[in-house]
Amino acid sequence: KSQEDMQRFKQSTAFASVRDFILSLNDSCKNKKIGDQGQLSAACSSTISVLRTLSQWVDEVPPIQQPMRYGNKAFRDWFDKAEAGMHSLVEEMLPAPLKPAAREVAPYLLHSLGNKTRIDYGTGHENCFVFFLTALAQIGFFVPEDAESLALGVFWEYLQLARKLQLQYKLEPAGSHGCWSLDDYQFIPFMWGSAQ
Repeated sequence: KSQEDMQRFKQSTAFASVRDFILSLNDSCKNKKIGDQGQLSAACSSTISVLRTLSQWVDEVPPIQQPMRYGNKAFRDWFDKAEAGMHSLVEEMLPAPLKPAAREVAPYLLHSLGNKTRIDYGTGHENCFVFFLTALAQIGFFVPEDAESLALGVFWEYLQLARKLQLQYKLEPAGSHGCWSLDDYQFIPFMWGSAQ
């Protein structure tokens, strides 16, 4: 968590992989609208299905009545449910040869949904979702031809879930930078949106 750590990370293969993934999805959605992605691959469809299941679980765990500005404690119950089911959800969406990877990639998806202790959500959580997608692309679950669908379909579905969590449980912005930031919760939509 020091400047030296950040410099080491910026020179790592992991950093290059994530950066290149983000840029390839950015290129794929140039001059296109949400919904222009055409036919979804089985991999993109199954990922969207997982996100929709997580969204349905939000409906099953209503916010509790409590005085608050931010941080409805029912989020912790929802997060527990998501944590308990995450490995199975991810494993089920992967083809047989890739199922062992669920153990490695499921935590990225889980931590893309906010922080249970602080009851917050921010761009770091959004990055976890990008890491999740990058890891799946690295192991061959997604192929280069999925880029447009990932940017315009899968990521859009993730944003719908993230916004639902933010509104339903009044998640506090994590690490807000106020007027120095484009948005308290998201960053990638501004980048890919400018490409669109």
